[in-house]
Formats: sequence, structure tokens, C-alpha cells
Amino acid sequence: MQRFSPQDFLTHAQKLPMIDVRSPKEYAQGHIVGAYNMPLFSDEERAIVGTLYKQQGKEMALLKGLDFVGIKLSRFVKIAAKIAPDKKLLVHCWRGGMRSESVAMLLQYAGFEVNLLKGGYKAYRQYVLESFAQPYTLQVLGGKTGVGKTEILHELAKIGEQIIDLEGIACHKGSAFGHLAQAPQPTVEQFENDLLHELQTLDWQKKIWVESESRSIGRVFIPEGFWKKMEVAPFFLVEMPENVRIERLVKEYAAASPDEIVLCLDKISRKLGGVAYQQALAAFQESDFQTATQIVLQYYDKSYQHSRGKRQPKETFLLEMGENKPPKAALLLTQLRA
Repeated sequence: MQRFSPQDFLTHAQKLPMIDVRSPKEYAQGHIVGAYNMPLFSDEERAIVGTLYKQQGKEMALLKGLDFVGIKLSRFVKIAAKIAPDKKLLVHCWRGGMRSESVAMLLQYAGFEVNLLKGGYKAYRQYVLESFAQPYTLQVLGGKTGVGKTEILHELAKIGEQIIDLEGIACHKGSAFGHLAQAPQPTVEQFENDLLHELQTLDWQKKIWVESESRSIGRVFIPEGFWKKMEVAPFFLVEMPENVRIERLVKEYAAASPDEIVLCLDKISRKLGGVAYQQALAAFQESDFQTATQIVLQYYDKSYQHSRGKRQPKETFLLEMGENKPPKAALLLTQLRA
């Protein structure tokens, strides 16, 4: 049984299944992408064992843990056999201590080849945050709301460019309306794990395109190391007439329910101002979606200009588009810096 560093553990995980033996609550808070959760203790059992450890010491906690685990031993072996039919796998817990060691010993006895994560998930998390500061080069795609940055980003991928879709990972489009038609957002911790996983699938010797974002995307935050690279990265600004942007946004949010739209407007009512908010709400209630969008867009355009003014990219490239054609925009962007 070997103990791998986080980097080596992830390398082996490309071919071997991982088992995370932490409790369901720990796993939900954040986990290594692709890891199976096979909890040694339930959330309630873990709380009981932890309390005993603090109040009565290690021996009493160990005995109680054995009471909980004893009846689960055969089930653990059966689950592991389904996850790893060739009986080779990786196991980790929080600190790389008793939980992962206990499961590893059981599985070894059952004929499995098992290796552990040195320092456990805690060491992995440190590795995640440190990795964002490593050398790789970003190119930031910017533009006012409605120019179709996400679509252009994916068109770049279709023509062979490397991309990271931050909003896709965050399950949020970054505005008051950004949660519409999205899956629930991950935790901040899981967002960081997912982001590093995507980053490590790419060639760090080549440029990587990302969409311009605020530091926060809904309830998650871009990690510091990644954010610092975004702030100074070459900036590719796509400009498009307001009427084209409005038309695109009306189509994009047409499927949203009226109640959801009203709730989103309520979130920015103070920033819009009382008069603008009432005008936008009235226009929307009259199904005048173009007018409502135009009013809201004035706020987002000002906000975008303000946030852009804070950044200091090394270079800025401008692409003016008179129409909404993401494939054409993607191709032209690659030619701006040929």
C-alpha cells in the first residue's frame, strides 16, 4: 500500500477509480472530481464519534466507530467490487488517517490493491489552491451584456482553441438573471475543484480562452491565483450594436417564467432606480420585452464599463461586429493576434 502525493494521486486516478470514505456531508461540501462516495460513517455517526473523541478520548471513539462499521463491512467490499472490478483502486478520507486506512486494510484483506492519498482531502485542497498560481496563459473574451460571449467561447472551441467556460462550471451566468435555466450552483469549494479539473485537461503551453467575469459568479468566487491571471491577460473586446444585443437577449430569456423575471428585476431595483425599475416592470408586464430589456441593459452597460475600468490588461484587441454571428466572431478573434 502506497501513499501518493495529490499530484500523483490524480495521475493514477486517470486510470483507477477513487473512493472517498468521508461522510455524505463532507463529500457534498467538496470532493475530487470523479470520486465515489462510500462513507465509513453517516453524518450522524461521524458527529457521535467526534464528540466521544473530544470528551472521552480516542479509545472510546474507536470502539463506537467499530460498532457503527462492523455491520457494514461486507457491503463495503461489495460496493468496491462494483466500482473496481479489476480490484485496483484509490482511497482517501479527510486527513489520510484512520478512516481511509481502515477501509484500505479491509479491502486489501478482500484481495484489492489499494493506494492512499497522502494527507487526505485536506492536502488535495491545498494542492488545488496552489495550482492556480502555476504558469499558464489566459486570454480574456470581453464585451457588454448581450454580445454572446459564451456562444463565441464555444465556437472558439469548435475551431480548435482551448477554452474554460467559467459560467458553465459555476452553473450561473453572472448577473441577477444568471441562475435562470441553470442547475443548482456548486459550493465555492467544489467550483474550485471543478475548475482545476478542467484546467488540467488542457495544454498549459498553449493559450486558454476565458470569458470576462466579475470575481463572483453567483454564489461562487474565482480563486485568487486564476483571477490574478485574468486581470492582466490580453483582453479581446467584442462590440455590437445595442439593437442586436437586445434582440439576442430577448430570445435568450424568452422561455423564463414571468414570476422568475420579476424576482430578478426586484434584485436590481435599487440599482436601476425607482423610475427605471417601474418602467422596466411595466414594459415586461405588457409583454414589451424589447423596451424592458433596453432599460435593464442601460444598468448593465454602466456596470460593465465600471468593472472594466478597474482592470489593467497587458494588451487590448477590438472586434466590432454588426451582427450576431458567433462562428464568424470566433474566427475573427483568432486572426486579431495572428
